[in-house]
Amino acid sequence: MNYDLAQLHAALIDIDRIPVIVAAIILSAAIGMITGPLFGNANPLIWNAFSSSFGAIGDRLNKRSRTRRDLMTRGTIVCIFALIMAFFLGRILEALTLMFPLWGLSQILLLSLMMSTGAVWFALLRLYIAMEQQKIGEGAYYAIAVTARRNLTAGDDFGITRVAMGVSARSFDKALVAPALWYLIGGFPLCMLYCVLAAFSWRFGKDGFHSGFASTIQALEKIMGFVPSVFSGLIITLSVGITPTASLVKALKSWFDDGVKAAHYQQGGAPLSAMAWALNLSLGGASQDISGSAIKADWIGPSGASAKVDHKHLRRAIYLNAIAHIIFIAALLGAYMWGNIL
Repeated sequence: MNYDLAQLHAALIDIDRIPVIVAAIILSAAIGMITGPLFGNANPLIWNAFSSSFGAIGDRLNKRSRTRRDLMTRGTIVCIFALIMAFFLGRILEALTLMFPLWGLSQILLLSLMMSTGAVWFALLRLYIAMEQQKIGEGAYYAIAVTARRNLTAGDDFGITRVAMGVSARSFDKALVAPALWYLIGGFPLCMLYCVLAAFSWRFGKDGFHSGFASTIQALEKIMGFVPSVFSGLIITLSVGITPTASLVKALKSWFDDGVKAAHYQQGGAPLSAMAWALNLSLGGASQDISGSAIKADWIGPSGASAKVDHKHLRRAIYLNAIAHIIFIAALLGAYMWGNIL
């Protein structure tokens, strides 16, 4: 029986990658808190690289004057080309880490570029401190706006805070848990495949309110990201148990309560729903993309929850995010110990 469990475990994940993942998370947190969001963007650096490489051509192909079918075809072609490039780039990175292991540091450094932790905390804390001191200016929320691709100049403080809390929940899912799990399963090639899909979904997807260009991109991203999203939501739910003034009962209701819609996958999914229910808030709602497009997202949260979200709620969201990171690291280390025992 133990042999069968060990075979199944070995077939699903390579436990020798777990220490690399944990070290990469710690490195990403430390460097991100020191440097802050580079170029005002708290997303993983690899997302920025893909966005810079394909963003201009994507914008030229993604013309509103084109039919939806034409845009879907164009987006599919760009997606296929980028996936092929990402897969081979992942293979190259894998080979380089074997040629130049540097005592395992090369793997840790490269994987940390596909994650974002400290930079997100930096951006959230900067906004919180500015709100606490009542010194809200564009500089306080610039990184949040760029990271979420939202136009926040016309919004009020409540709207800015809701977007920031969305960044907290979604970055934990897409910029930490998902790349870590795909690296655990398939190394750099699968991790790079997910990262290019997540980067393109962020760059062109507009939370599902796009003209058709990102249809294939978001469909594939949902396939690769659905299980990590559910796992992220579970971790955030568990984090509620040790977060002051958060309700574990309400967080659990987010998985079953149909009184108010839970977040669709492209609008934040299980992580955003768990956060909204746990803090008894109404998150999401309509906003404007950084390009000026309307994002008519649903309101997420329990019935009767308030959408007037202030800096005190943001502080709780930051705390919840930090606890979720600790639980995720603990889960990874637990899996590593269990794998060695088997």
